[in-house]
This record gives sequence, structure tokens and C-alpha cells, in this order.
Amino acid sequence: MKEMSHKPKSTKVDLVGVGLNATDTVIPLASFPALGSKTEYSERSILLGGEVSTAVIACRRWGLRTRYIGRLGDDYAARLHRAAFDDVGVETHITAVEDAASPQSLILVDGSGERTVLCHRDPRLTLQPEDLHREWITSARALLVDGYHTTAAITAAGWAREAGIPVIADLDVIRPGVDDLLPLVDYVLASREFPSALTGEPDPLKALKLLQERADCNLAGITLGLDGVLTFNGKQILQRPAYRVSTVDTTGAGDLFHAGFIYGLLQGWPLERQLDYACAAAALNCTRAGARGRIGTVEEITRIMLADQRYTIQNAIAREATTSS
Repeated sequence: MKEMSHKPKSTKVDLVGVGLNATDTVIPLASFPALGSKTEYSERSILLGGEVSTAVIACRRWGLRTRYIGRLGDDYAARLHRAAFDDVGVETHITAVEDAASPQSLILVDGSGERTVLCHRDPRLTLQPEDLHREWITSARALLVDGYHTTAAITAAGWAREAGIPVIADLDVIRPGVDDLLPLVDYVLASREFPSALTGEPDPLKALKLLQERADCNLAGITLGLDGVLTFNGKQILQRPAYRVSTVDTTGAGDLFHAGFIYGLLQGWPLERQLDYACAAAALNCTRAGARGRIGTVEEITRIMLADQRYTIQNAIAREATTSS
């Protein structure tokens, strides 16, 4: 393996991201296939994605200085990723793994725009603590990690905690080491299913509260699709609805939500505005195909916020939250 880095190690940045990248094959379908059926498709697109890498690129497009730390194979997909980072000016520290294919995802998008993701990741592409250098973390204003590269995330988050740098975690599945990571995270922003899977509490609202208590974090939140986002800071529940758009593909909505949240955090905005910006950024991205389908400008995202066209809350969990806080 060899490291491929660009720009000096000591560069000051606003956000450093440690974690996933992916090359997505997006296949639109009129409807999701029934079990045992055969379904024809008429087109497919090869697009770049990955939770952390997409969030880092989005924040860079909004004017933040960003750094990405990850692993790639030595294939054509790796060259596409490096070109995408270079195109927007993201500082990269990428470990290249010889004779390995970069992470791949097959994404089926049905007529409503909802996506189903099939992932393949070579275990050799899992980030390790030795891929990191302390100064890459401590010279940033914020750190974003995922729950996949847990061992590396724990190391990075520990350095950030010691330096007083806020840590944001994008979590969607339970992996070994997550219990050691959570106490090092300041903002846990997870998928709808994650808190219940972690705590064993089937009620999502109760599970969210247990997640916040377990992590002892500033804020725990879950994304709820059309119902927006639900958060708990240990005292107060806050729920913000999603914005109404013509949805083409929900791939990358969560990635853009995390990017928007971090952007607002680093601007020093109140929490409600942070969440609204994050929801608007996610909504705009859903209007085109792919994880980076439409990373709008700050002005475009702000216009969505000002128009304030939101979905009516349908989820009983979200309705309960608005009345119990």
C-alpha cells in the first residue's frame, strides 16, 4: 500500500472527514422488483458517492476548507475519485491498496425516487489508525466520521476530543467498536433504525433518548425521510419537517444532510437553522440522480428555506415528538 497525499500536512481546514467513499451504479426502475421476478432496466449511470467523501465535497463547494482521509483501490474508480477531489480543491490523504477494487454500490431507484443500496467493500480498504496522522485531525475545526471505519474513527475522534474539536458521526449500522466510539462523539446523526438496533428499544423516540444518554453527546438525531429530522439534546426534543421537492433519487440525501448540519455548525447558527439548512440541502440533492446529483449553492439552498414548502408530518413518532417536548 502507498499513501497519496496532496498539500502539506499542516494546512488549516474547517472540516476533516475520515471514512467512506463509493462508486455508485444507479439503476432507475418503474417499481421495485418482486421476490423471484425478472425486471428489465433501460439505463444505468456510474456516479461517485460515499457518506464522508460526499459531505466533504459538499462543504468545500459551500466555501469551507476541507480534507479527506480514506482508502481506495488502484482501479479506474480510484482515479475518478481523486479527480473529483482535485476538481473542487479538497486536500486528500488517500491510502492506495494495490490489486484492490475501490468500494462499489449498486443502487436501485424506484418510481417514487426511493433507493435501495447493495454495497461491496474489500476488507483491505478498511481504514486503520496507522493511516492517520494527528495533525491532519487537530488542524481542523470539525471532524466527521462514519460507523464503518470504526477503529480509525475512534483514533481520530480521540485526538479531536483532546484538542477540543467537535466530532460528528454519521451512523447507520451497528459495527464492532461503536460503543467505544460513541463517548467520543459530540453530535450523533443516525439513520431511523440505528438507535433501536443499538439500544434494543423498539420505540424510536425512546431509543433516540437512550442513544443521547449512552453517548452523553450534545445532540442525537435521526433522519426520517419525508418527516425530516428528529433530535434530542438531553432536555428538549426538536423536530424539523422535510422540504417539498420533485424527488428523482433519494441517494445521498443523508450525506447532504450531514454536510449541511456541519456547515451550519461552523457558521455558529442556532440549531433550528442548522437543521433547516441541512434538510434543504438534502431535498435539493434529491431532485437529480446520484449521491451528488445536485449539491446546490448556499444561495439555492437558502431559497428553499425561505419558500418554506414542507411536507406535512405523517409519521406518528414525529407527531408525538412535537407534542411531548
